[in-house]
Amino acid sequence: MFTGIITDIGTVQQIEQRGDMRARIGSAYDMAGVDIGASIACDGVCLTVVSKGDGWFDVDVSAETLEKSNLDGWAVKRRVNLERALRVGDELGGHIVSGHVDGIATVVAMQDEGDSTRVSLQAPEELARYIAPKGSVALNGTSLTVNEVEGAVFGINFIPHTKTATTWGDVSVGDKINLEIDTLARYVARLAEYS
Repeated sequence: MFTGIITDIGTVQQIEQRGDMRARIGSAYDMAGVDIGASIACDGVCLTVVSKGDGWFDVDVSAETLEKSNLDGWAVKRRVNLERALRVGDELGGHIVSGHVDGIATVVAMQDEGDSTRVSLQAPEELARYIAPKGSVALNGTSLTVNEVEGAVFGINFIPHTKTATTWGDVSVGDKINLEIDTLARYVARLAEYS
């Protein structure tokens, strides 16, 4: 489990196509404290550390993950939001995030408002019903509050801190974004089906 609070911005250093895709990610994490088999959310996707060295770790990305996420667009030098798995006793500053991406949202509009940036995203139709104003979503692994919803389009506001502490300062219209809906919204919708 994760919180959606990004703790490092990594950089894709290598990509190798095998049976699965293997990616090497450069990171400021102290890799002495990261075990082989540990989970790290990479742009919101829970991936397993399969190899590591000083300032980097390797992950394998399955065909299923490539199909459901934006990781098929990774390239060398791409910046990636990173978060280590939640430990018992850690502060839950965002919301409960599983690292299991539900689909891909597309950035459809951006507008600066003071020092902040309002970003509108188009969700897949089948996920739109789970997104509510003032609810939570994880976008590229970042826990965010939804401002408004109109059909399948929803808006997020990014303050300057979020734009510098994550990769959200790099985003532009047309970008594909990993979307994980709030777990609570998923269960509420499922219960409503049987009411």
